[in-house]
Amino acid sequence: MKILLVKLSSLGDVVHTLPVVQDIRAALPGAQIDWVVEKAFAPLLTRSMGLHRVIPCQIRRWRKSLFSAATRSEWRAFKAELQAKAYDAVIDLHGLTKSALVARLARLAPGGKRYAMANQTEGSGFEAPTRWVADVAIAMQPHTHAIQRGRMLAAQALGYTPASKPVFGLNFRSKVVLAPVFQSPDAIENIAFDIQPATVVFVHGTSRADKSWPIAHWAALGQQLIAAGYTVALVHGDAKELATSRAIAAALSPAAVVLWPLLPLDTLCDALAQCAGVVGVDSGVSHIAVALDLPHVQIYNFDTAWRTGPGEALDSTVQGRQTSVFAQPAPTVQSVWHAWQTVQGPELAL
Repeated sequence: MKILLVKLSSLGDVVHTLPVVQDIRAALPGAQIDWVVEKAFAPLLTRSMGLHRVIPCQIRRWRKSLFSAATRSEWRAFKAELQAKAYDAVIDLHGLTKSALVARLARLAPGGKRYAMANQTEGSGFEAPTRWVADVAIAMQPHTHAIQRGRMLAAQALGYTPASKPVFGLNFRSKVVLAPVFQSPDAIENIAFDIQPATVVFVHGTSRADKSWPIAHWAALGQQLIAAGYTVALVHGDAKELATSRAIAAALSPAAVVLWPLLPLDTLCDALAQCAGVVGVDSGVSHIAVALDLPHVQIYNFDTAWRTGPGEALDSTVQGRQTSVFAQPAPTVQSVWHAWQTVQGPELAL
């Protein structure tokens, strides 16, 4: 059986959809599973165990220059790759017009069908064309965690019952060496270093400013972690986030803080997997930490962890390995520090 998943973006949503691949593999061991995704997120999917083919697209960029020669050429190439194989099932897990277009362009095998959501769930985007294009539109419970929404849609489309616990199935390299932006004011930039096991990664970057945590809070938390014997690593995705990383680092002991370079998502996955844990805001990189089952504290300025963060969809929270902290206008340093102490477990205590 050949199955095409359509989940184009964003990073957090792509991570939340990873368990669908493992559910299908468990229920239909002979299935070949392909996935259409924005090119920026394709490297992460190379770490998804059992995924047969990743088909990258650049719809976000193409729609900014619809009539340029470059866009037309790239679109034709994408369409040819998409239609190179006929699918028994095309599942639109995204629910927007752009994903409906991709699902419609995909080629069906004889008897094949297109599946999509029939309705919006709380806090998610949904556009009517996804339902119109589908051969089968499946009604979803409105109050549903993002992970469970995709899992239940695929399960109902393909006729199986998923396991109670989601399995993200991320494969990672057990060893990676990075070249930091800097390790101390006196260090020469881009000296390669091994990631220390007692490293806690700060994921401060987010696409929405109202999800951010104050720089002073990050610095204070970093000081507490360093005093407890940890090294703090800071990640960034663009120049603005790098500036924030530098501001946090300036308030910390130079010998115990390192700024990681800008990393492709597959390498970032490898690097995170070697660390003691992650503290982060509601962002895609933070959700990768959840997928890797790292000790993790996720910071929320809004009461939305029930649908995107560690919650009922993740059995690991029962064991105290991952948690979210919510307060307005933002959680305190001490509440996040206390949460970190609860998730690290005795085996990680220094």
